[in-house]
Amino acid sequence: MSVGRRAVVTAGAGLALALAGAPAARSQGLPTQGHPRMRTLFVAGDSTAAQKYADAAPETGWGMALPFFLHKGLAVANHAVNGRSTKSFLDEGRLDAILTAVRPGDLLLIQFGHNDQKVADPTRYTEPWTTYQDNLRVFVEGARARGALPVLATSVERRKFAADGTALRTHGAYPAAMRETALEADVPLLDIEALSLALWQKLGPEATKTYFNWTATEQDNTHFNPPGAIEVARLVAAELLRTHVLAPRETRRLDDEIPTDLITWPVSEESRP
Repeated sequence: MSVGRRAVVTAGAGLALALAGAPAARSQGLPTQGHPRMRTLFVAGDSTAAQKYADAAPETGWGMALPFFLHKGLAVANHAVNGRSTKSFLDEGRLDAILTAVRPGDLLLIQFGHNDQKVADPTRYTEPWTTYQDNLRVFVEGARARGALPVLATSVERRKFAADGTALRTHGAYPAAMRETALEADVPLLDIEALSLALWQKLGPEATKTYFNWTATEQDNTHFNPPGAIEVARLVAAELLRTHVLAPRETRRLDDEIPTDLITWPVSEESRP
């Protein structure tokens, strides 16, 4: 069943509300054909979160590092894709694919904004206080209809500093629009925009270069190297815990140093001989 932008299936909303009120119970998972099924955290987002492959290394999406901070009984299904906005993700049927796989008790983490800003591209642009919020509600209602818990996360900040070393906001009204949507829809909010901005400010203009995809041939202030992906994933996991989306037993190593050599970049199917 295709999920329309304004007409979302609402069956099962009662189950979703019941689950939303009992996060500890959800962590146990639900049986499937007599066997316990691993609870899954689905990620819908853009290139900052997406899986990267060997031809893109050392670029790293924070979704690649998220499992380091989650208990092994909680799976991560990373559906984030380079270049997508809420609009293009929906138009390409990518939410439909998630909702086909999602099961009651699962989580859907939604982080968009980087590409929704692209005014010159009608295939991706959304206006923050209208179409962007409308699209976020489609994700939220789609998850709830299937008994899953939607979670909104404001966009991770880019690396941008003023001449005096002040870390600057780059996402305009989109984070505020998401905060409003989360409040109105009673959805857990992970304020990754604010937390990442504070982290970049603490690190400063020079140190942050080692967190972003700065290489001998590229100076990328949007995407991450392994250290940056790990630290953003840490912020996400800590927020999932703080907001009680996850129970303490579902997270791990939040204060530990994570070796960057744990990050690996598989060969993409397109690159296989």
